[in-house]
Amino acid sequence: MGGNEFRFFLSCDINLPVTFKIERLEGKLSARKPPDSADGDCAIEDRKPELYVECLLYIDGAPFGLPMRTRLESGGPSYCWNELITLSTKYRDLTANSQLAVTVYDVSCGKIEEVVGGATIHLFNMKKQLKTGKHKLRLWGGKEADGSINTSTPGKVPKEERGELERLEKLVNKYERGQIQRVDWLDRIAFKAMERIKERENLKNGSSHLYVVIDFCSFEHRVVFQESGANFLIPSPIASTNELVTVWDPEVGKINPSEHKQLKLARSLNRGIIDRDLKPSITERKSIQRILRYPPTRTLTGEEKQLLWKFRFSLMSEKRALTKFLRCVEWSDVQEAKQALELMGKWETIDVCDALELLSPVFESEEVRAYAVSVLERADDEELQCYLLQLVQALRFERSDKSRLSYFLVERSLCNIDLASFLRWYVAVELHDPVYARRFYSTYELLEESMLKLGPSANGDEDGFKLWQSLVRQTELTAQLCSIMRDVRNVRGGTQKKIEKLRQLLSGLLSELTYFDEPIRSPLAPRVLITGIIPSESSIFKSALHPLRLAFRTASGGSCKIIFKKGDDLRQDQLVIQMVSLMDRLLKLENLDLHLTPYRVLATGHDEGMLEFIPSKSLAQILSEHRSITSYLQKFYPDEDAPFGITAACLETFIKSCAGYSVITYILGIGDRHLDNLLLQDDGRLFHVDFGFILGRDPKPFPPPMKLCKEMVEAMGGAESQYYTRFKSYCCEAYNILRKSSNLILNLFHLMAGSNIPDIASDPEKGILKLQEKFRLDLDDEESIHFFQDLINESVSALFPQMVETIHRWAQYWR
Repeated sequence: MGGNEFRFFLSCDINLPVTFKIERLEGKLSARKPPDSADGDCAIEDRKPELYVECLLYIDGAPFGLPMRTRLESGGPSYCWNELITLSTKYRDLTANSQLAVTVYDVSCGKIEEVVGGATIHLFNMKKQLKTGKHKLRLWGGKEADGSINTSTPGKVPKEERGELERLEKLVNKYERGQIQRVDWLDRIAFKAMERIKERENLKNGSSHLYVVIDFCSFEHRVVFQESGANFLIPSPIASTNELVTVWDPEVGKINPSEHKQLKLARSLNRGIIDRDLKPSITERKSIQRILRYPPTRTLTGEEKQLLWKFRFSLMSEKRALTKFLRCVEWSDVQEAKQALELMGKWETIDVCDALELLSPVFESEEVRAYAVSVLERADDEELQCYLLQLVQALRFERSDKSRLSYFLVERSLCNIDLASFLRWYVAVELHDPVYARRFYSTYELLEESMLKLGPSANGDEDGFKLWQSLVRQTELTAQLCSIMRDVRNVRGGTQKKIEKLRQLLSGLLSELTYFDEPIRSPLAPRVLITGIIPSESSIFKSALHPLRLAFRTASGGSCKIIFKKGDDLRQDQLVIQMVSLMDRLLKLENLDLHLTPYRVLATGHDEGMLEFIPSKSLAQILSEHRSITSYLQKFYPDEDAPFGITAACLETFIKSCAGYSVITYILGIGDRHLDNLLLQDDGRLFHVDFGFILGRDPKPFPPPMKLCKEMVEAMGGAESQYYTRFKSYCCEAYNILRKSSNLILNLFHLMAGSNIPDIASDPEKGILKLQEKFRLDLDDEESIHFFQDLINESVSALFPQMVETIHRWAQYWR
């Protein structure tokens, strides 16, 4: 690079997440008086600080994204994390006023987090260049970092307080970025001299300030801030100094005509006659097979697209190749699109899994999407119900309100009451969507009109009008339940008083709910007719939202129990349970039954819904009452001759269910696991509830890779027992089975990209890539077994989760 040449990248072109390293804490951490606590067991003399750093990005003075935390560090007095932090925000999304807020917390004194200090740093300097290299931020003692535009916690040392140390650190930073030439013999002398100056300055000043050292990642060239959009800037007058000069390039972002011409010549439709007889060489065949193994999230390169197009005719018998081929079509070219659609009609029919990929937002062609629907028509009702939630979300990506997909969903629903009921609910919940409400309402209307036209079936079932009314009454029932919840919440006093009020309402003012005028189809299981609520068996859970536990009479003479929640968005739980149910089905198709419990969940609104009640106890309650899981299971399935005093079938059920949920929670990145949301049934079936954090999000600072607590391992006889070995074997077998269906699971999550589910809506692209990483598609089956066994061993040997569990128990106790 010449002396007068300045090369740079624009920030709007960098499609990478903001990354930096939290290195260490410098300075003497003084002993601080612990906060007042009831237990009084946190004495200053035996208190060892346990620190972690929380980082939060602020854009134009407002928090942006989720805070990220380092691991806990207690190896003082030198606290060194050296931990790489990757934010969900990308460099292209930053503004000129982006700041990083860094706060250091001490959790050594029980459940109260004590603020050590905080500081903020601007990500761009005065010249609008991205800061790189190491930066030393001075902490403001006892204050959390303030990310407002006029911050009260700047990490930069004020000019009047800067001395020789600050000047030398600035030079070292330039040296490490390669801006100062390296001379080995001179560098060694200089660094020794700097160490002496540093020691002398520290002794002389005796500074009590604390500093956090952050290392921002560097790029090949400097990064200059530029907002996304047209690159039209008024050029500044060129000066003779080293100042940044802004130059307007009118060709930035335009198609390179030479490359475009070469591509058109290579794909010339006149070559069609030649291409028909082309066969790939051995090397080309290997490359094509490698491309076909790519997950649906992988973007094809120009060379890969060219290779698939070149051998499109010879690939027509390979059904896996169709989705990849359609990705390399230039749809804006009318002739090329026409030929692609002709080939699609002659291609080997693809699987239902691949048809779901064609309904993703990547494919806009109506013909392609209609082809995908025609493939879906081959799926039976049971399989279709597994994907129904995603197919409703896929309506967002259609070109019109009344599409081939919406007609298909309605047609299939007319023949199956389960599909009709769930389709109605899935669409109804989206009627509040500010962008797509009209589209969902159009499908709702289509379902209503089509159902009302139905006559009575040959076996004497209800006609269309009665069927539709039975579904509408479900909504009326949920509205009445919401009203009951409001009345119950307004009752002053404890849970017992609220339960009495609930039973009083059901027996008195709302006695019509005790015996319905006509049976109503259960929203959770539409084939079950419910005839009324049993007041004496209905109750309220002791929690902040006071969910109702209702016992319903059924037309067959039995009863069913459901939980009704108001004030909680159950759409994320609904998605997770749907995935558990799907994975259970995939495992059973491979003759592996892990005794999972995919209980039913239905969101009936954006803040309300129903859950199937499964008689069970939380592990926290079991350990409190019985001291161990083994003692609890002995109560129901005793066997004096068995190794743990439990029947072999019960122990096997427990081991299998632990294995199934360990694998599923790992793949889906389920967070916030503790002993209160792990439930156990009398027969040994373990299952998880409450899925507020998925795809890697977790409110706890040190989540283990797998959600496996020591009490579960102890119930298997410990980490050295044959039963624990069997548990690991089931885990590895299940993991490899689910890896085979990774494309199906990834496609289903891709269809949820436009949904309002919190952990997907925040960053769909990142969430799906996190999910893909969990499958480790770069490994073969044998390698994946070794990987997963290492993962289990790492999780079992982790001590942090046990410590956090203790803190969580304290929180539960003082709630």
